Amino acid sequence: MVYTVARYVVVLLMATAVYAQQAGKSTECGGGKKCPASKPCCSQYGQCGVGAFCLGGCDPRNSNKIESCVPAPVCRSQDYKLTSLDGITPNTEYLGDSSKSNWVSSGTPKVYNNQVLLTLSETGASGSGTLLASTSYVWYGKISAQLKTSRGQGVVTAFILMSDVQDEIDFEFVGTDLELAQSNYYFQGIPDCKYDNPFQRHCLTLLDEHGRNITVKSSTYDDYHTYELDWQPDQLTWTVDGDTANQRTLKKSETYNSSTKIYDYPQTPSRIQFSLWPAGSKKNGQGTIDWAGGLVNWNAPDVQSAGYYYAMVKDVNVKCYDPPDGAQVKGKNAYIYTSSVGTEDTVAITDDDTVLKSLLGSGTDMDKDYPHASASGTAEEPEATSDVATVPGLTGAGPGTNGHPGNNGNDGTTGGTGTDSGSGSAASGASGSSSTGFSQGGPANTPKNDASSSRERGVGSSMFAALMALAGWLIL
Repeated sequence: MVYTVARYVVVLLMATAVYAQQAGKSTECGGGKKCPASKPCCSQYGQCGVGAFCLGGCDPRNSNKIESCVPAPVCRSQDYKLTSLDGITPNTEYLGDSSKSNWVSSGTPKVYNNQVLLTLSETGASGSGTLLASTSYVWYGKISAQLKTSRGQGVVTAFILMSDVQDEIDFEFVGTDLELAQSNYYFQGIPDCKYDNPFQRHCLTLLDEHGRNITVKSSTYDDYHTYELDWQPDQLTWTVDGDTANQRTLKKSETYNSSTKIYDYPQTPSRIQFSLWPAGSKKNGQGTIDWAGGLVNWNAPDVQSAGYYYAMVKDVNVKCYDPPDGAQVKGKNAYIYTSSVGTEDTVAITDDDTVLKSLLGSGTDMDKDYPHASASGTAEEPEATSDVATVPGLTGAGPGTNGHPGNNGNDGTTGGTGTDSGSGSAASGASGSSSTGFSQGGPANTPKNDASSSRERGVGSSMFAALMALAGWLIL
């Protein structure tokens, strides 16, 4: 049975609490509460800031202005071969240029045998797991991914589409059930429920209508499978290994909500995301832990042999569909919202720029830069310091302008510029390929990570979108 609403609510509350603890403050935005002009962008974590807060995941409904969020790069049809960390940029360095990066990472992605690994360790940069999010968005299309899931109680792998207004389509894989894929969808993060009135969405009755199980014919851990999401304006299909006899189809017409007069159907531009996260963490609610098969076992064979849990992704194919009928097409470079309603008819395609000058910028001040140390006119590195949060999960300023690390020594303000070599809980390797000595077979043929691993740039561990996306969350 697919566990839906209770899990999502519990994880949402847990994720929000953990992030607030990390940031040293309570939730700042969401549910109609907007960010102030001084830190205008509402992240999917319910926190306000600039820079990365204004890029992927920026919620236009709860930011200071709709325009506070940076325009989102349009869909690109492409076959992404994930054979190295080339094209993967840490979220502490990405500024919005999708022509230079295909994916943004949080946590610790690694490479082994021409496959990208998502890692989950008990501590360190991947202590909350690892997330890859596409830099380009998809507004209807066919997305297929070849991946191997992780395994073990409490460990969850996910392949999802998530929009900035929290429309969600996903495959989820619980590590204790390796021949099952859970499919799900949400409109603006709203859980399955009946409402007391069309204007105030207070659940009267919890339903179980969005989730369905799809049988996989062999182990999701041992074998690569191809998982496909065919997302059209009027129909959505989940398919595993091209098996049409075992696929799930949802028609938009089936999602009409007579109370709100709206189709509760995913309908806004979304990022492709892959994540591995500890649903069985002791910090989570009991319902989430039970759904995930129990508490994470940090002494499991995979952790003992490799130093972490892992999932593998080696190929992602994206075929973009045409914009829906009646779409506001005013250009070809970016998606923007024209209203905080956040439905299909409030999305426009424009020629707006998508790239910030620095992580001090926002959609209304794209060229904002860090102040320079000298007014002499010479070319100097800017001082990457700020009193405003620039990267979700970190406090204070993030890394410096155009990817240069900050020079502020305060904890959390440098964007995690420290390095680690070879450790299973090392900082993110998204700045270059890492040879870890990893093997999937288990302790009999899996050597420990060795010290020959290339140096890896830190990301700064945080509560990231893996938890939030999988919580359906972005109902803040």
